[in-house]
Amino acid sequence: MIISFLRAIFLYVAIIAAVRLMGKRQISELQTSELVVTLLISDIAAIPMQDTGQPLVSGFLPIAVLVMCEIVISAIMMKSPRFRRIVCGRPIIIINDGQVDRKQLRRLRMTVEDLFAQLREKSIVHLEEVAYAIMETNGTMSVIKKPSEDTPTANMLGIAVPDTGMETVVVSDGAISDTALQLCSHSREWLEGILQGQQVSLEEIFIMTANTKGGFRIMKKEDV
Repeated sequence: MIISFLRAIFLYVAIIAAVRLMGKRQISELQTSELVVTLLISDIAAIPMQDTGQPLVSGFLPIAVLVMCEIVISAIMMKSPRFRRIVCGRPIIIINDGQVDRKQLRRLRMTVEDLFAQLREKSIVHLEEVAYAIMETNGTMSVIKKPSEDTPTANMLGIAVPDTGMETVVVSDGAISDTALQLCSHSREWLEGILQGQQVSLEEIFIMTANTKGGFRIMKKEDV
């Protein structure tokens, strides 16, 4: 029982390391080669995890080989657009200048209901709103609205919007995030000065956010 538990932990750590090496992506954003490697890694890891008679190296070695192959393929795709098109394919225009391309729908084996479902996910309820819809190589759909249907920006309306900079969570449940402080161009000394001025201790804070312009917000645990 203990051996099975330890083997599962080791393989779990190995899979996390493998996924981290391949890069950060959501499942819906995986390219074809990345999806194949991810599925293979999960299947390979399950064998030595369930069968204690199998040596752990029988799981680690294939995973390492697959990750190396994916890294090499990714590097080649960055250098060679032609190779990338062979592996990942090309983006396909489903709606072109407001017109649905039935040929491309058949090529993708996508029904009209599937198309409208994906449009609704983009908060589009009328086909007349769409100028272009493109099926990307990772399987996600990009939608470009017609200019007359697009949401006007503050620049279009001639409205001056104050720039508050980027906001990050610098304190979460009493713990300081140095990475978040760096993102908003602040230091621990700045944070300590704010807390001293507000007469608040770290232990009292549930969430504290800060932005690059010097603004901040504090939510205490007692307020939640």
